[in-house]
Amino acid sequence: MNRIISATALALTFALARPVTANAAEIKVWAARAMATVLAEIGPEFERTTGHKLKVSSDLPAAFARRADVGEPFDILLSGSSAVDEWIKDGRIVAESRTDIARSGIGVEVRAGARKPDISSVEAFKRALLGAKSIAYLRIGSGAYVHGLIERLGIAEAVKSKVTRPESDIVSELVAQGEVELGLVVTTQILTTPGVDLVGPLPSEIQSYVVFTAGVSANSKAPDAADQLTVFLTGPSAIHVIRAQGMEPALKPGKGRRQVGAAVRE
Repeated sequence: MNRIISATALALTFALARPVTANAAEIKVWAARAMATVLAEIGPEFERTTGHKLKVSSDLPAAFARRADVGEPFDILLSGSSAVDEWIKDGRIVAESRTDIARSGIGVEVRAGARKPDISSVEAFKRALLGAKSIAYLRIGSGAYVHGLIERLGIAEAVKSKVTRPESDIVSELVAQGEVELGLVVTTQILTTPGVDLVGPLPSEIQSYVVFTAGVSANSKAPDAADQLTVFLTGPSAIHVIRAQGMEPALKPGKGRRQVGAAVRE
């Protein structure tokens, strides 16, 4: 009898250890750069344990919107929360699938090996911007906040001529190539881009955070698989990588989130 139980237990253990392939799907993921770098680390584990395959495309929301407008299909969007909320209003994303994954503060970067300016206080940060030969930040997300911050600090006119705001997510690359002296972007991008050094986060008094959120397409051909990916992104493997890449895991579920599994949160 004990041998029969042992054999049954062994068979069950083996079955659970094997990837689930009966309903394996290809998941088309449209991801912000900060989420794409996380998936680059944890994607193989997700594919191995579920049998699903990830097809990840990284870009800014405007580029994804243009692709959606011409009918290109996707299964899940991992982007800034404002973009996900807008797509929910437009009916492109299922509202109940909305789940916050992580957040990142804004930091300052220089080319690797370059002198790091003092940004330890708001006044020091202002002096760093005024003294820089060139500055870059995005047109959306963290860049939109930085643009308003520079205006509130009263130095917008003084730095206007040396500011670059690229249409694509290449601020760190511009800094790494020496085309721009100071980059202001989410800290996670600085920590995951070769050729740049983190000067530090914005002073706490003026810091702001970008929240990255998941949402499943209303027209997804693999909604259950996309839900599984959302749960995985809130689990221990993802949390470890999220923290290693300079972000904080979201500790609260998104509004009206579908309960598709027991997400592990810390």
